[in-house]
Amino acid sequence: MTNHSQGSNAPVRIAVIGSGYVGLVAAACFAEIGHTVTCVDNDEAKIAALQGGLAPIHEDLLPDLLAHLSGTQLSFSSDLSTAIKEAEAIFIAVGTPSLDTGDADLSYVESVAAEIARSINGYKVIVEKSTVPVYTNEWVKRVLVRNGVHPENFDVVSNPEFLREGTAVSDFLHPDRIVVGADSQRAYELLARIYEPLTSGSYYAGRTSLPGKRSTGNPVPILHTSAKSAELIKHASNAFLALKISFINSVANVCEAVGADIAEVAEGIGRDSRIGPRFLSAGIGYGGSCFPKDLKAFCSVGSQVGVDLKLLHEVETINAKQLSRFLAKIRSTLWTLKGKKLAVLGLAFKGGTDDVRESPAMKIVEALLSGGSSVTAFDPAAMPNAAAIFGDRISLASDPYAAAERADALVILTDWKEFAELDLERLKHLLRYPIIIDGRNLYRPEEVTRHGFTYVSMGRAPASPATDIGQAAAHGSLQRN
Repeated sequence: MTNHSQGSNAPVRIAVIGSGYVGLVAAACFAEIGHTVTCVDNDEAKIAALQGGLAPIHEDLLPDLLAHLSGTQLSFSSDLSTAIKEAEAIFIAVGTPSLDTGDADLSYVESVAAEIARSINGYKVIVEKSTVPVYTNEWVKRVLVRNGVHPENFDVVSNPEFLREGTAVSDFLHPDRIVVGADSQRAYELLARIYEPLTSGSYYAGRTSLPGKRSTGNPVPILHTSAKSAELIKHASNAFLALKISFINSVANVCEAVGADIAEVAEGIGRDSRIGPRFLSAGIGYGGSCFPKDLKAFCSVGSQVGVDLKLLHEVETINAKQLSRFLAKIRSTLWTLKGKKLAVLGLAFKGGTDDVRESPAMKIVEALLSGGSSVTAFDPAAMPNAAAIFGDRISLASDPYAAAERADALVILTDWKEFAELDLERLKHLLRYPIIIDGRNLYRPEEVTRHGFTYVSMGRAPASPATDIGQAAAHGSLQRN
């Protein structure tokens, strides 16, 4: 195993198959660091939109990259065969959704592998960029050989992505590490050449490079592993991060029961260098397109090889129960849901994205509607996607204050930074009752109560202007009983 960069800085011709979240960001960033990239998708309308300069997802910095790279080093096409023939490296970035069994659906990966086999015209490095279970590398090889490709004409590499929605471009260009799972030195050297601008630091010396934590003096480490190890690194990383979230939510529940403050506890834990502060924010649980799917897929892999990953099953259970706990907070604060008008801030699964897939916020809104409440919601980016699901069952507001007008309570469900900077005095005059129920702990209780609000959050006792020590102690006693 190595931990250094190598290879020349000669540009590489790259094809990225799939213009979804991972594929589009990867294609734009590969072009940004100097390579010639064709991003391919079979959705003609999507390709036409991308050729017209329209970004189909909400992602910071991505529109800027598309604007100045499209038509030069970055192109979009539906002609997969031509893109394969012209490329030296082919990155597979298609979807791998969960099946009912929890397994990853690899049918799109298989289909692409078969198409690559039909178009290969020389040696190619085929790169798994999609999140796939261990052994996918072997299956891609089998598909290629079964379709008549000689083993000397290709290598298959695993190069997992570690992108966070909302900061994906920065994560790609300023990563913690680059993992290349290659069982062939020839294939590894091509990948090292692709990433050389980041691993040597030369990209950061450019006048127009995007700023971040990496620099010429602090370039990105590259880790050369086996293909199987790289495939496991991605799933294990996401499983561990989900575990941290469920762990801190469990601790938050203990804090509520004993009258402690989860924010203080999390800070104390996070200052331990062995643990770190990230992913220790209590809330309503994780969601999105990665953690739920990847956790299920990892558990399924464990089951197939005879390893019972009970710990990860418990992580899923804790995450699901967190939604029920938050709904119980809303009910106990408002007495009943039926007939209540609620202002909801946040529909995306996290701040900085328009992604509502597996969003805890969407699940909470569905439960509120089922309970007889009416919902007026605002989200800086996700309202079109939410409207496609809810239709006219919810109202959408132009801003947080419009959502709050004459509502019985304000419910915060997504950690957009804008929601942590609201004018509390203005909100108080707009709401019918001064109640904030915060599923993301965006405020300090003393700050909110100073403005006359009742404030309910996660891992902390409910607070209101009338709360005193005796009432807080009584609340803790009731919780324990």
